[in-house]
Amino acid sequence: MSLSDQDHDLVTAELGREPTPAEAALFENLWSEHCAYRSSRPLLSAFDSEGENVVVGPGDDAAVVSLPDGETYITLGIESHNHPSYVDPFDGAATGVGGIVRDTLSMGAYPIALADSLYFGDFDREHSRYLFEGVVEGISHYGNCIGVPTVTGSVAFHDDYEGNPLVNVSCIGLIEDPDRLVTAEAQEPGNKLVLVGNATGRDGLGGASFASEDLAEDAETEDRPAVQVGDPYTEKLLIEANEALIDEDLIESARDLGAAGLGGATSELVAKGGLGAHIELERVHQREPNMNALEILLAESQERMAYEVTPENVDRVAEIAERYDLGCSVIGEVTDGNYVCEFEGETVVDAPAEFLGDGAPFNDLDSVEPSQPERDLPERDLGDAFEAVVGSPNTASKRWVYRQYDHEVQVRTATPPGDDAAILAIREAETGLAYSAGADPNWTDAAPYDGARAVALENATNVAAKGATPLAAVDCLNGGNPEKPDVYGGFEGIVDGLADMCAELDVPVVGGNVSLYNDSNAGPIPPTPTLALVGTKDGYEAPPAALSGEADLLVVNDRALSGEADPKLGGSEYLAQHGGSDGFPTLPDDRAAFVETLADVADHEATLAVHDASHGGLAVTLAEMVTETAGADVTLDGDASAAEHLFHEQPGRVVIETDDADAVAAAFEGVAPVEHVGSADDSGALSLSVGDATLDYEAAEIADLRSVIERELE
Repeated sequence: MSLSDQDHDLVTAELGREPTPAEAALFENLWSEHCAYRSSRPLLSAFDSEGENVVVGPGDDAAVVSLPDGETYITLGIESHNHPSYVDPFDGAATGVGGIVRDTLSMGAYPIALADSLYFGDFDREHSRYLFEGVVEGISHYGNCIGVPTVTGSVAFHDDYEGNPLVNVSCIGLIEDPDRLVTAEAQEPGNKLVLVGNATGRDGLGGASFASEDLAEDAETEDRPAVQVGDPYTEKLLIEANEALIDEDLIESARDLGAAGLGGATSELVAKGGLGAHIELERVHQREPNMNALEILLAESQERMAYEVTPENVDRVAEIAERYDLGCSVIGEVTDGNYVCEFEGETVVDAPAEFLGDGAPFNDLDSVEPSQPERDLPERDLGDAFEAVVGSPNTASKRWVYRQYDHEVQVRTATPPGDDAAILAIREAETGLAYSAGADPNWTDAAPYDGARAVALENATNVAAKGATPLAAVDCLNGGNPEKPDVYGGFEGIVDGLADMCAELDVPVVGGNVSLYNDSNAGPIPPTPTLALVGTKDGYEAPPAALSGEADLLVVNDRALSGEADPKLGGSEYLAQHGGSDGFPTLPDDRAAFVETLADVADHEATLAVHDASHGGLAVTLAEMVTETAGADVTLDGDASAAEHLFHEQPGRVVIETDDADAVAAAFEGVAPVEHVGSADDSGALSLSVGDATLDYEAAEIADLRSVIERELE
């Protein structure tokens, strides 16, 4: 990729001369889709990012939100590392974790939790499993080594990710005192720019521009130099050094070195403050000989931070870096002029910092709104359909994934992976923090707008099922080549759908990431709006998703069971397994009231279990709730067919086990329909009657169906 003729003309006009090779490369990377959001930024104004708890919104390395006590902050960030994870799944995924953790550090926060949302091609394909295994190994290796638990996330398999998997990683950080907050906005001319961390090498050159192109057929070999190589042990030292620097109030502003390396981090830092910089590139500590100016400027070597430091504090910063065995270079200073880089006495960059960061023009692209499919439902034996859906890799147990993560490090994880949402104990604020992340490509492939609304509603339902009230969210918006009108139309749909539902639920979207050009010879990916959403509650206790085996079972907000709507199977795993087509399910009414009421009901003393009903429908939800010691006897009545009742995936539904069914019905009166469908018992089996059909499965049989990933990979 090189600077386009149009961009070259703009740069030449601004500079009044031809750009130097280093300037051309810097503009190429900073004006890439990956950095400048040229195709997506016009759409992002749809999101509401304001709220009484929002301290720092979009535009910084991570967002900052206050917890209910008003004195404790958390940071929220999310990033994609899609192209690198295709080329090198281990290092691509690992460095994705490292990058989002450093985004957290740059706000003055300590990283306390990670979530991974992963998307791959058909699980039956050897190449998909190779990528899947490598990505999970990379995430687990890096996260475990740095001592940050991966506590939640999602995994999806879909044919259209075969040539371009997605690796979306989000991170939560903790700021115990508002005075510790740091931003990426340079403060004062004369302050020094200090680089702390790993030495700079030649890895990751051109990573930002590489992430802004479709993947070529030979990408796994030809683009490997664009993939960074991570060192989690250095990252762990950097985490602790950063904490020490914040403890002593030595940092005026900070930015991690990610896309476009040193040039990207330092130019963005000073541009945010309306300032400039003077940098001497030869001062950068290097690990490879004979590096030239362009390489030093744009290499994306990992585990590096850029700090703005007052002159009197520089020596102390160097002492702390040395204590943690980290490199430290005073590379220049903040100025009130242009962004200037010199190399061995020669000026190689001299441009306005704001023009570097914000000068790229937006793309005016054509779009075509996706059409909705006609209803064409397959006829399948109910037992066969149940086993296919419950045993699908999409709905099966993800235990193989999360058991590789040390989710108990830092001793905050009150509800571990495998539930609707994780609960983190924020003891500093006496608050439980619920954390849910993911998307469903089947939904947004079938109906981008409504599918994205469903993604937001499902994540909010996940945290409410643990008794938490949604607080804020960040998103990672993934799409194919936006120059294709149908692809851009689908991308517009997920942006608007996610924005509309988050606004309706009063969940500010405080930050995020956009990843386009996820396209290959296999075609574009489905539009994929990963959402990472957090909620808060008093205390850290939450009802489990598994049955206790001793009370009534209720289904809340199922419009098919209540006779309020005809169920639709569009976007369902049932159709993914058996073929056919249908419209996407109609979302329930009073969605905000449902989420609020559910959070209250989940915390009621009579509530024994709560489980979100979504992917795979009620068939999968009930199967997941059964254990070896707790079973269920369930009857689903209504005018719909057995397949429609069991497998439609209308979001915003839950199954509740309760000792007080009347209290649940009273709580949801006027908000959502409540249907009594049976009872839990100590049978350790699921007996499921739908119309004239009855299905009976022991817990061991269900567990065997749901262990497909573990069984195939071990």
